[in-house]
Amino acid sequence: MFSVNRHGENRLDIQISGTLDKEGMTFALDQLLTQGEGMQNGVMLYDVIDYHLPTLDAIWVELKQMPELIALMRRFNKAAILSDKQWIKTASELEGKLMPHIEIKAFDRSEKAQAEAWLNS
Repeated sequence: MFSVNRHGENRLDIQISGTLDKEGMTFALDQLLTQGEGMQNGVMLYDVIDYHLPTLDAIWVELKQMPELIALMRRFNKAAILSDKQWIKTASELEGKLMPHIEIKAFDRSEKAQAEAWLNS
């Protein structure tokens, strides 16, 4: 499952669980691009629940849309990742180091209030 909800003028709330296949990835990326349209200096709150790696077909869909995704990510300053899995938190923060225009910080899922406070700071 993948859902994207616009929360106010500059925040996207994204919930991810399970495995994304080709159709799921296509839907997810369309939602991200649509909901993020027109945002500037935005923030994202990812809630990662029981996540599994996407299928190879899904990764191919993501790679084909990489130029649009990079342009989208430039509209955001911060992303908070909620997860109870350490590998997801570590990978997310590493990704933030590779993308200097966005700050990514990981939190336990029980720390949603702290994550929101950090996004608003």
